[in-house]
This record gives sequence, structure tokens and C-alpha cells, in this order.
Amino acid sequence: MNSLKNWMIDSANILFDDSRNDLRALPRSVRLQILLVLSFVWTTVFSLYIFSYSTFAFGWAGLYVAHVGLIFAVYMTFKQFHKAEQKSNSVFQTKNFDPFKVMVIVFVIVFIFIFSKGIEVLTSPNPNSYSIPYDGPSKSVFEKWLPFSKVK
Repeated sequence: MNSLKNWMIDSANILFDDSRNDLRALPRSVRLQILLVLSFVWTTVFSLYIFSYSTFAFGWAGLYVAHVGLIFAVYMTFKQFHKAEQKSNSVFQTKNFDPFKVMVIVFVIVFIFIFSKGIEVLTSPNPNSYSIPYDGPSKSVFEKWLPFSKVK
């Protein structure tokens, strides 16, 4: 299992680590451009092989967008983990209580509370979760509207 993890890290380093990549002498924008051109080429080859004439354009466009999204997602994820590994300080150690981070934590706690209450209501044996029985409104819609109408 550990060898698989090391292989995956080495594979990601080959593509995205500036010190290990064969394209390290090139500027970052050129390296990104090369990755995008390669995804264009491989998407076109795969699309020509798999899709029929009628579905080629949509299939190619979908695959190309997926490749570009995958490249950016892997690159950004790898860079974020790389940054986090370099500076692994806790929020409580740095005292950097960003309001956005606090709101995210509050949102997660509130969401978990609401979700657990919803599950509790759904799994309760009584379909009406209130303790007071409800038999419907005391007046019909027409009886409620009658005081506001001209005809009395």
C-alpha cells in the first residue's frame, strides 16, 4: 500500500513539481500551455476513435472540458497540499481567525444539527412530530375571506 502511495506521489511530482519535471526550464505558463495542448491532442484522438460523426462535436467538447478541468483540479490540489505540508500551523497556533473560516465551521455545525433533526423526525414512530394534534384549520378559506368581501 505504501509503494502505491509513493508511486502516486512520484507520478504527480513528474507532472507538477517544478524541480522534478523535465519541462522545468520552461516558464510555468508555457508548461500549462503544453499540458493543455496535449489534452487537446489526446481528446481528439480518443473522440475520433470512440464517437460517431453525429456525436463527435459534443463528445469532443465534453472530453476537452473534462481534461482541462482535471488538469486544473489536480494542479491546484497538489499545490495546496504542497503548501500545507510546508507550513503546517494550526489556526489556533497562529490566531488567524478569519471570519470566513468561522462561518464555515458554524455552517457545518448548523447543517449537521438540522440534518440530524430531520433524520430524527423521519424515523420517529409518530408521523406528526408535534405533541399537539392538528386536525386542520378552524375556518375554511371562504370563511376567512368573507369579512374582506363586499357580499356579506
